[in-house]
Amino acid sequence: MKVLVLNCGSSSLKYQLINMETDEVLASGKYERIGEEEAFITHKALGKKVEIQKPAYDHKEAIEFTLEQFTNPEYKVIDSLNEIEAVGHRVVHGGETFKDSAVIDDKVIEDIKKCGEFAPLHNPAAALGMEACKKVMPGKPMVAVFDTTFHQTMPKERYIYPIPYEYYKKYGVRKYGAHGTSHMYVSRRLAEIENKNVEDLKIVTCHLGQGASICAVDGGKSIDTSMGLTPLGGIPMVTRSGDLDPSILTYLMKKENLTASQMEDILNKKSGAAGISGLAPDFRVIEDASHEGHERAGIAMEEFKYSIASYIAKYAVAMNGIDYIIFTGGIGENQIKIRQGICEKLAFMGVEIDLDENNMRGEEKVISKPESKIKVYVIPTNEELMIAKETMRLI
Repeated sequence: MKVLVLNCGSSSLKYQLINMETDEVLASGKYERIGEEEAFITHKALGKKVEIQKPAYDHKEAIEFTLEQFTNPEYKVIDSLNEIEAVGHRVVHGGETFKDSAVIDDKVIEDIKKCGEFAPLHNPAAALGMEACKKVMPGKPMVAVFDTTFHQTMPKERYIYPIPYEYYKKYGVRKYGAHGTSHMYVSRRLAEIENKNVEDLKIVTCHLGQGASICAVDGGKSIDTSMGLTPLGGIPMVTRSGDLDPSILTYLMKKENLTASQMEDILNKKSGAAGISGLAPDFRVIEDASHEGHERAGIAMEEFKYSIASYIAKYAVAMNGIDYIIFTGGIGENQIKIRQGICEKLAFMGVEIDLDENNMRGEEKVISKPESKIKVYVIPTNEELMIAKETMRLI
């Protein structure tokens, strides 16, 4: 069985075609600048990588051209599009509407659009991709897999905010979390590696990338996570503020005469490590500068590591202990010094990192010493495979 996994942005399309019998990625790529004359696709298959300039004025045109690449004689991976048996779509926010992944129909698409108020950059684009697929591949079964559904197992006292309860009842204001597909994948993968039942384990998963979140996985279920109503909450990220004293918002809005939209833009795009350091929104640049003595970069990196270590310690309380810590995501898998700095702050909990084992990027590996009281792993995430598996489960 072959499943096509799509992750649609407002002007982009990421994709993977996966053979579910072997978990092999047959083809993958990204269509960028959709809606423009300069649109182009980067496609990988059979060890080849090609970049093709091809105008695509909407997601339908982008998906049509993407599908053509799968049967292109130069790097063909299937003989016919009929071999694609289903399509899985990544959706960032499911609100309280979606407690699980969902087989897509017209009502599901409309409900996804409604949940878009919590993820305005992501959900509308996902809906566009679904509507485009309906036109390009009519009748093909499709499944929506939500970043938020893994966190639906959180106890109510951990997702309710201490504000008037009526706002939860009227508008659904509560903690939803994000990166659920990644947290679910790496926690289950760890159980496979350790040859243990995930139901018996207490795991803290650290998905660290442009967006970043920490999750307490107890018995295979999310019982708390750092992101909140939207992907803005939790730890400071590259350009996102993470948690703040709420009065900062109203204070700055009054002082700077800012609208709500302007304030939201500052918190999402001009804050975090880039906001503190004043440098480019790239953790590699900021981390390198911190090692070269850039004071503000050093502050930004220290705050990032401190915040993550604090959440890990907090989740020891949430689960009454921790068996494993997992680092994943672009930063978690590749930034050696950041992993080291976080683990060193957890020495009081018995975490002992092995500097030699930690000196690697992108490998599935234990990076703690044998005597460490908490075993620490790096496990590269595979959200696409998790989406494909969820798609198979539902169809």
